[in-house]
Amino acid sequence: MVRILMFIVMLTSGTATSQLPEFSQQYRQRMGGAIDALEEILADFRRDAAAYGMSVTEAIARQKASDDPFIQARGDSMAVADTRLGRLKQQQEELETAGPLERLFVFAHGFDRQLAQATAEDYEPAIPVTIAGLASAGAGALAGLILFSGLLGFLRLFLRPLRAKT
Repeated sequence: MVRILMFIVMLTSGTATSQLPEFSQQYRQRMGGAIDALEEILADFRRDAAAYGMSVTEAIARQKASDDPFIQARGDSMAVADTRLGRLKQQQEELETAGPLERLFVFAHGFDRQLAQATAEDYEPAIPVTIAGLASAGAGALAGLILFSGLLGFLRLFLRPLRAKT
């Protein structure tokens, strides 16, 4: 019974972690779309700023200094968009230069929360047929085995004294 339960835990944890490379891949696709959208928005903003002889930084500062709360909020939005675009482009570059397994660590280290949430909402599982998918499944199965074995050992510590009393 214990071996069957251990097998089920390993299978479940391995299956769950095998999806990490696919999730990362779907996240990267969304990232490309987000970068394109942010670049388009910021390109329009740059053109508008340039038409008035300002840089992006100067235009944002001018909006933030405005007495109009709406204009101030737009300045904050543009500053956030500009910062987010920089972070996404940096992560995209890191993901492109990383190997298949290394991408998982790059993703985990600096993912964009909004983008990850949108990816999770539309995520479609896939069968792992890549080295990264199989390695991720193996690591998950091993983690499940270790956790299950640890839990079982912990329970045995407390069950032995109870059995001895009866």
